Amino acid sequence: MQPRFNFAKAAPDAYKAVAALEQYVQSSGLERRFIHLIKLRASQINGCAYCVDMHVKEARHDGLSEQWINLMCVWRESPVYDARERALLGWVDSVTNIAKTGAPDADYETLKAHFSEEEMTKITVAIGAINIWNRLAVGFRSQHPLDAAQKAA
Repeated sequence: MQPRFNFAKAAPDAYKAVAALEQYVQSSGLERRFIHLIKLRASQINGCAYCVDMHVKEARHDGLSEQWINLMCVWRESPVYDARERALLGWVDSVTNIAKTGAPDADYETLKAHFSEEEMTKITVAIGAINIWNRLAVGFRSQHPLDAAQKAA
């Protein structure tokens, strides 16, 4: 797969607008683990290798466990996530797939049981932001960097 073009260079003002939204998300006061969860799960759903690679590395850097990171794609089957994380994962799935789900009341009620209206708004903005990044990266075929090959011990 070849990159189509560099969207940041093609439309710097558009890139700056999305980057400003990202800056808001980063400074919104949401817990870092929740931001990692949102970014990684939405990127998995959207099939964005560039973003999955980036957000796995960021989550590791911030000290989240390999198990927490690796089991996110099968979160419903794993007890590694607490009740707040599970509510958030359900909302990420629902909002990222909104054309199919319509953001059902059950997912909303589960989220509402764990987060304030302010937090739910910030969470949903964060979901929207990573979905924008995913659409840019997948649509224009952004390539994630390849890590240096590691030798077996």
